[in-house]
Amino acid sequence: IVGVAFGRLLPGITATLSHLEFGEGSHVNILIAVLIWLMIFPMMLKVDFGGLKGVAARPKGLLITLFVNWLVKPFSMALLGWLFLRVLFGDVLGWIDVETGRSYTAGLIILAAAPCTAMVFVWSYLTDGDSAYTLAQVAINDLIMLVLFAPIVMFLVGVSGVVVPKNVLFTSVVVFIVIPLAAGWLTRTLAIRARGVAWFDGSFLPLFKPITVTALLATLVLIFAFQAENILTNWVAVILIAIPIIIQVYFNSGLVYLLMRAARVRHNVATPGALIGASNFFELAVAVAITLFGPTSPAALATVVGVLVEVPVMLSVCRVCTASRGWYERGIAAAGLPAS
Repeated sequence: IVGVAFGRLLPGITATLSHLEFGEGSHVNILIAVLIWLMIFPMMLKVDFGGLKGVAARPKGLLITLFVNWLVKPFSMALLGWLFLRVLFGDVLGWIDVETGRSYTAGLIILAAAPCTAMVFVWSYLTDGDSAYTLAQVAINDLIMLVLFAPIVMFLVGVSGVVVPKNVLFTSVVVFIVIPLAAGWLTRTLAIRARGVAWFDGSFLPLFKPITVTALLATLVLIFAFQAENILTNWVAVILIAIPIIIQVYFNSGLVYLLMRAARVRHNVATPGALIGASNFFELAVAVAITLFGPTSPAALATVVGVLVEVPVMLSVCRVCTASRGWYERGIAAAGLPAS
């Protein structure tokens, strides 16, 4: 409500803030980037590079995440988009015409074909995830994205000439991974060298918890402010598009979580894996939808709705993951084998 009110009452200021980007066409807003840095930095402080060596020895969590991200998620979204936006809301109820339904579905597929890069670190931090394992999952997903994103979108959407906007991908990786990771490593190294591990873990890291929460709330306000016009003028479409997105988030996160439990993967690996399996690289998705269909197209609107829905829904997934930790670990213990 605060974000929509800000965008509606102060449209000039909102427009100016929304156009502050890292280079023309990067679609990476500077203000949101700074807020995401504030959310990511505490997670990066927890990354112990020595722990990266252990990721290769525990590949099950990574393989499950990749399976759902690339073999389930885009196709489940294509199915849900077709079922809701083209069949139920289109053919059955007559609320959406055929061409608009196709365009909405195309936008949802583009959204689902791009796994999240930045916010995953926030979700992992909020669920006490393994920081080194999260970093490995994100890095490998980004490499695979370079190869598979365009073919999957071309196949499911039925358009040719899909090109991954490398400036968007490169800018996002540098801004949301390289810079905060380097800053976190440097700060961690200097702090531990000066005061020791006990002080770093017990006194220094807890200082960032309120900063993370405040930055997350500010990010929500900005996102809703930037999209206030879309929300108010297309509110019916926003609600209809949000339905398959919400179902897809819970379906994919639940699938990853259950597969991780069945495979006896540790809880602090399962939670970021479930969250990666459900969240999206919305900067890339918005850029591709605008490039292919235009900034005012239904496909572009669908990717924007993904931005609006993601943060509140992902917070609920975080809550479910942390609240069910006891149930998760009891299932692993019942198997009689150690978690991996």
